[in-house]
Amino acid sequence: MSAPKEIVERLDKLKKAIEKYRYEYHVLDKSSISPESLDSLKKELVEIENKYPELITPDSPSQRVSGKPLPEFKKAVHQVPQWSFNDAFTEEDIRDFDERVKKRLNLSDLYYVCELKIDGLKIVLEYEKGILRRAATRGDGKVGEDVTQNVRTIESVPLRLRRAVDVVVEGEVWLAKSQFRKLNAEQKKKGELEFANPRNVAAGSIRQLDPKITASRKLSVFIYDLSKSNELMPNTQFEELQYLEEIGFKVNKHRHLCRNIEEMIDFWRKWQKDAAREDYLVDGVVVKVNDRKLQEMLGYTGKAPRFGIAFKFPAEQVTTVVEDIIFQVGRTGVVTPVARLRPVSVAGSLVSRATLHNEDEIKRLDVRIGDTVILQKAGDVIPDIVQVVKELRTKKEKVFVWPKKIVECGSDGKIERISGEAAWRCIDKNSFIIQKRRFYHFVSKHCFDIEELGPKTIDLLLVNGLISCYADIFSLKRGDLLALLRFAEKSADNLLSAIEKAKKVSLSKFIAALSIPQVGEETAIDLANNFKDFQKIAVATFEELEKINGVGPKVAMAITSWFAPAVNKKLISDLLKQVKIEKFVPIVSVSGHLAGKTFVLTGTLKSLERDMAKQKIRERGGAVAETVSKKTSFVVVGETPGSKLARAAALGVPILPESEFLKLVF
Repeated sequence: MSAPKEIVERLDKLKKAIEKYRYEYHVLDKSSISPESLDSLKKELVEIENKYPELITPDSPSQRVSGKPLPEFKKAVHQVPQWSFNDAFTEEDIRDFDERVKKRLNLSDLYYVCELKIDGLKIVLEYEKGILRRAATRGDGKVGEDVTQNVRTIESVPLRLRRAVDVVVEGEVWLAKSQFRKLNAEQKKKGELEFANPRNVAAGSIRQLDPKITASRKLSVFIYDLSKSNELMPNTQFEELQYLEEIGFKVNKHRHLCRNIEEMIDFWRKWQKDAAREDYLVDGVVVKVNDRKLQEMLGYTGKAPRFGIAFKFPAEQVTTVVEDIIFQVGRTGVVTPVARLRPVSVAGSLVSRATLHNEDEIKRLDVRIGDTVILQKAGDVIPDIVQVVKELRTKKEKVFVWPKKIVECGSDGKIERISGEAAWRCIDKNSFIIQKRRFYHFVSKHCFDIEELGPKTIDLLLVNGLISCYADIFSLKRGDLLALLRFAEKSADNLLSAIEKAKKVSLSKFIAALSIPQVGEETAIDLANNFKDFQKIAVATFEELEKINGVGPKVAMAITSWFAPAVNKKLISDLLKQVKIEKFVPIVSVSGHLAGKTFVLTGTLKSLERDMAKQKIRERGGAVAETVSKKTSFVVVGETPGSKLARAAALGVPILPESEFLKLVF
């Protein structure tokens, strides 16, 4: 099978681009794109060559290098509290850290030790007279899970040390990338689901109740910290790592004693490039003050040591192709451009779409249909296109022209851009797509919470004219539903029962359900707590609203503007004839120990659901916000955090890991 002309052209451009970036990276020591993005280009080249072997040439970049199962885990109380490091994401962040430390110590010069931050699972090992007695997960920092039986299967963990010492050490369990590939090949051969990434396998393997499964995974461990010893503790962090090696632990060899901040940054830059070469995942560099006495002087905050910080690498990036640019219309009529992408795996998940935010962002990036782009995903946020690889353009790419009309925006489809804003909106605020989005929102969990009334059912009711405003939902009759093809007697009764149950609603959920621009779940709670009565909110002045913490002038204007028109007054009047707002009960305690503190949550919390976390904050007097600002007290960080974490770092907002957050709310 001969290759099509466009494939030949694509391959030629890939070779030239890869060679250009390779030269910059290896010879000039600079990067126009990230190592991950370059790897993604190489992957595409290899895939083409595998499909069309006749296209392989000697100069191609691809040819450069031809026990007994446990019923459950027991709890393990740590001898030494387990802390988490705060994160730095930019050179500016790490310079701020350096300044803080020097100011607190009143020193102008300081030595640091840089170590690789291994992306695995933290483990705590306890030895008595040189014999491994217990291995535990970090848990909440005070109590972990006893996983000794599983850790004993890891060959790099010594069962007996070279000296009969009593020590507590900390390290990271990891799975080699080569072993990860073998495991996935076995999974594929068995027709089973493949694993997402080595870190997840390492964490899951340690928590297997059957140690035979753990043993089969061939895990490894790097030890990086000496928490306690009955021998004289080393004077410095660098000597501590040497001590750990002497008594028999596997310690990562890539560490560096830095005389100043510039050497730290150089080490970080170097390992951004070199990390991919190692057979384990590296997601940053851990920086610690070298002198242990100075570490003790610096001490800890409520959540992290002041003497160290985790200097993270940039978010994972890959390359893919923009196949089209489409639009999504939100419940307030905002039109958002979305890139439809050639499917690609990034940060462990398959992605086929990425937000382009607005017209200005498309122009800034100069994104065209057909472009090869660099895609970045950080945690739980929608992927972003961060750069166009213009070297791969073929002149067939289509420049995107912002339309004057959007089909979904009503009969005439007209859209407008509000002065001073980046967003375009539908002029017709009652188009079918906006109606649908509003109804979807109205019945959602954080509003009226009508589980039986999903998007497909709402669409069916709208198309058949059974609902046209919110109040119509609560006047539906059994006969109305049975006349529709989808409904049998049981499904109709289930829906009507759910609707009846939803006729009583809290004040904050009632406000949130109305789709008032700028008013989400958290602002609705702020309004409820301040006014305690819906009618007072409906007639509140701009000045009264603006004074509320978390509202501000933009939101205040949106609220007063929404309540003014007669059509919205009728909407409320009709709705209140069908539903009852429950007597106000304060959601936020005024006397709790978190009073006056505002929290933003990002990432996935392992110990409790996000709604429960929010409830715990409010019960203790705190407030919850959706966006990070200078007024934010803490950003609570779970697994795979999103862009809010970077925003917090940029503003200097304190970061709170899950373990420390739990201490505040339990």
